[in-house]
Amino acid sequence: MHRLKSGIYGLNPLLDGGVNENSTTVVIGRSGAGKTTFATQFIRRGLLGGQEGIFVSLDENKEQIIREAVEMGWSDILDYLDDELLVFIDASGREFSNFIRKELPAFVSEWKGSNARIAIDPLTPVLWSTKDLYEQRDLIGFMLKQTRKVGTVLCTLEEHGATDLSGPETVIPMYLADCVIHLKYNSDDAASSRSLKIVKCRNSRHSQSRHPYQILRGFGIVLEGGEARRPTTAKVPSQLRQMLLTRALPKAVLERLEKSLDGLTDDDFRTLKPDYVLELVLQEYQDA
Repeated sequence: MHRLKSGIYGLNPLLDGGVNENSTTVVIGRSGAGKTTFATQFIRRGLLGGQEGIFVSLDENKEQIIREAVEMGWSDILDYLDDELLVFIDASGREFSNFIRKELPAFVSEWKGSNARIAIDPLTPVLWSTKDLYEQRDLIGFMLKQTRKVGTVLCTLEEHGATDLSGPETVIPMYLADCVIHLKYNSDDAASSRSLKIVKCRNSRHSQSRHPYQILRGFGIVLEGGEARRPTTAKVPSQLRQMLLTRALPKAVLERLEKSLDGLTDDDFRTLKPDYVLELVLQEYQDA
């Protein structure tokens, strides 16, 4: 089975190489965990590799998502929009049953077989649109089946209440998905923490452990290494920039990474060491 690079630094080795092509991944997490950041990274990685991207927003409008991406340091998203390589479908505020049953199939018919990356952010409003569990399963199952005809799908899902993923809003999407990733976010104290766990991944070996991660401007989600410690040297972004220049990376990739380092300080990297971040970058882009 062909695997796609996820775009999430440090995730591919945990998924035995990446995301399975033409599969469906559901990313679950509470507000602030980085779900939309995850979805945007996934889309951008495909765009960099020559795939088209489709972002289906069921909650926030297109302008808000673009603004958040630019604030993250991903202004190149504007170029992809201008070149029509990235398409937004703003379904926020619509009647979801009608959108999924009537509007979505027409779009899929036009894009079928394009091998694009599709992000659906979030699935939660579809679940809220009806209390009937059979209707929920039918709507989401139909939506995922349709979008897989276009390419590889990643959906986000809001987590509410219990943190063991046993709530009624998570059961159906987890059952229907090929891969489930849980982003755990603890903001209850001054030292907020985030960690990632792969709950399941069909047809693939995967990590069974929890992995801490950071959200770093210009990079997005970066998983921490098990042996990572707070660096004692100064000028970490400068060190990383110099290290990148010594490696054979495609010019377009190198330019994006160098731009990502602009404005970052040692505090942004916290426990991430330059050589570890370089290793993740090489894992992600060595075949680009």
